[in-house]
Amino acid sequence: MQLQDSAALRRRLSRLALLCIPLVVALEFAHAADDYTLGPDSYPRDGVPRGVVTKFTNWTSKIFTNTVRDWWLYVPAQYDSNKPACLMVFQDGGGYVGTNGAWRVPVVFDNLIAKGDMPVTVGVFINPGDRPYAPGEPPRRRRDGRPASATNRSIEYDSLSPLYSRFLLEEILPEVEKHARITSDPEGRAICGASSGGICSFTVAWERPDQFRKVLSTIGSFTNIRGGHVYPALIRKTPRKPIRIFLQDGSNDLDNEHGNWPLANQQMAASLKFSNYDYRFEFGDGGHTSKHGASLLPDALRWLWREYRP
Repeated sequence: MQLQDSAALRRRLSRLALLCIPLVVALEFAHAADDYTLGPDSYPRDGVPRGVVTKFTNWTSKIFTNTVRDWWLYVPAQYDSNKPACLMVFQDGGGYVGTNGAWRVPVVFDNLIAKGDMPVTVGVFINPGDRPYAPGEPPRRRRDGRPASATNRSIEYDSLSPLYSRFLLEEILPEVEKHARITSDPEGRAICGASSGGICSFTVAWERPDQFRKVLSTIGSFTNIRGGHVYPALIRKTPRKPIRIFLQDGSNDLDNEHGNWPLANQQMAASLKFSNYDYRFEFGDGGHTSKHGASLLPDALRWLWREYRP
């Protein structure tokens, strides 16, 4: 009788252990989700020459009429005016340009350029446009009565058109060239953004691969905000373009009326693979944040610029 009781107890304990496993896994996952940190290349290092960042404020656009924006220019310490530098453009630029923020791009550029892990590269950081109020204009409201945003961000970033690439090529880059020489080689030009800035960056290279051939997209909004969900099908049905793409997303990214971000980015990666693009896809467990993308930034830049010799 004692042996039977002992065997029954072991069976009950085994069943209890099996029931606890999902809870333990869930607790470990909850702790790990989006638990990404910056690496050493995202912090200043002694002896590394530092580039100079210049801010330009209240800049007006003729292509995106009635908008104003700020933008920043990073010029590395190794820049030589006798030799054109490579170029990398960042959307939502204010979030990337700080040296103590989430991305710390100038610090990363300083470190990687000094080590020879990327070429001498000028950084251009552009905020989306704002639509300023006219004198006496009443507060803007949506149809449901809520305050309307003054930003032009979704129109500029989420639209599938050549308009934003025109804005860069016809308005921003001529301004940049007043301060630094940049290469005309499309292989020496990269573009980066997160969320709607990610799909915007892809659209620029998709529309103008003769000007930009390197794309870094994190938590990209390849969803139906303004029709971006069609890209996976377009990639499969369009002759391959000479673009190199680094994609990042996480399993806890957004799922809303516009679409499911994790699924959309997985569809992008599958289509890029099917069409034999030079791409890399990093899929983690993060949400709609910069944590994973920022932690990957140095390696993403090394991958994008690999084998490039200006």
